[in-house]
Amino acid sequence: MPVMTFESTLPMGAAELMRASAFRRQVELERDVTDTRISTRLSSLDPSLHQDLLRFEGEGRQSELLEVMAGAVRHASALTVHLQLREHVLALTVFPVHRVVHCVLPVAQLLALQLTDLVVLRVEKAQMQVPDLQTLAQSAVQPHYAPLGHLLWELALRGARDELLPEIAGQAAYRITPTMDLGLLELTGTLASACDKLKRQTTSLREIAEWPGFDRTRAMRMLNGLYLQAGLMVSRTHPAATNEGWFSTRS
Repeated sequence: MPVMTFESTLPMGAAELMRASAFRRQVELERDVTDTRISTRLSSLDPSLHQDLLRFEGEGRQSELLEVMAGAVRHASALTVHLQLREHVLALTVFPVHRVVHCVLPVAQLLALQLTDLVVLRVEKAQMQVPDLQTLAQSAVQPHYAPLGHLLWELALRGARDELLPEIAGQAAYRITPTMDLGLLELTGTLASACDKLKRQTTSLREIAEWPGFDRTRAMRMLNGLYLQAGLMVSRTHPAATNEGWFSTRS
């Protein structure tokens, strides 16, 4: 009888990744008896970034990847995020000042995943050195590096978080900064139309959610993505901001 073989459901290279169960045991071994779950998950971070991320952990849930990446960008802190991908763990390192990311998987494979499946296990200061141009030019490592902006945009649109980040939430109106180059995002369809409108007018979340191809969730995802590109102006005093009234007029 011929032996039947089945294609692996793991991404290429996953066989070399640490198993999630082994990683969790390692974290437990490193844990001091006085540590809490939160301080263990957010390991050796700068105090300001640690407090920033505790906002999400303190709500009784784990930080989502987009929240961690947003914190890294705000505090200009190079971080390594250990992510659970089914039964394995992969490391994603972000260098916000240099606007580049590194992943143990080729970044194209990472972005081909269902990004909502990625679970943050641990966040710590990056141990990797910032890559130089000579390193980035090597064909063997190029697939493992990518522009930070591209990853942030994909995480905003397709990741687990479907609410506005706290920094841009609340009564507000939004507009794209005049200097932002939308060509970098390779926009098409209704996203391209919406961003073109936002370059010309200041608009509330409620209005954006009513544009063709949008609902409230998609509008918030787009605004998160634009904010993380440093391409969003947020006004709390613009007339459009005072008329948000999302829940006051709709059930």
